[in-house]
Amino acid sequence: MAYLYVQAVHIIFVVSWMAGLFYSVRLFIYHTEANDKPEQERLILQREYEKIEHKLWHIITTPAMVLTVAAGVTMIVLRPGLLQMPWLHVKLAFVIGLLAYHFICQRMMNQLKNGVFKLSSFKLRLWNEVATILLVAIVFTVVLKSAVDWLYGLIGLLLFSTVIMMAVKWYKSYRKKREH
Repeated sequence: MAYLYVQAVHIIFVVSWMAGLFYSVRLFIYHTEANDKPEQERLILQREYEKIEHKLWHIITTPAMVLTVAAGVTMIVLRPGLLQMPWLHVKLAFVIGLLAYHFICQRMMNQLKNGVFKLSSFKLRLWNEVATILLVAIVFTVVLKSAVDWLYGLIGLLLFSTVIMMAVKWYKSYRKKREH
């Protein structure tokens, strides 16, 4: 019974963590696009984005990540046999990718705060989809477990990734047409 409570907590904090990641990168996009504004407006917007990014990151996103990992570890402690399941190894590999994504986003946030804009808003839009791809991979791995054929799963993930990236490119061209 304790396992189910921990699993529920795990899911709740995964949702919070993902929401924080999605919104943070969206803020990075707006922060970057503020460079195109007149100086006074740009300074006001970028200060505001820095403040929002900082609060979101330190009050929601990172604590949710820590609690997600803690609940995940607790689930394994409560049911160590899970470590014998091949699907869990696949999930953990994707989770490591998501943790790397988290810390790369943190570095991006610090760079933006210091006035370093390495990625365009378009590249940040593409970057934002990486979290979506990892989330889809993790959810399908957990739900389908050993029932999934890994080759078909990988092909499906690549196709899903391609569709998302094409959608981002389409949206970019749509925005350009609307501006003209």
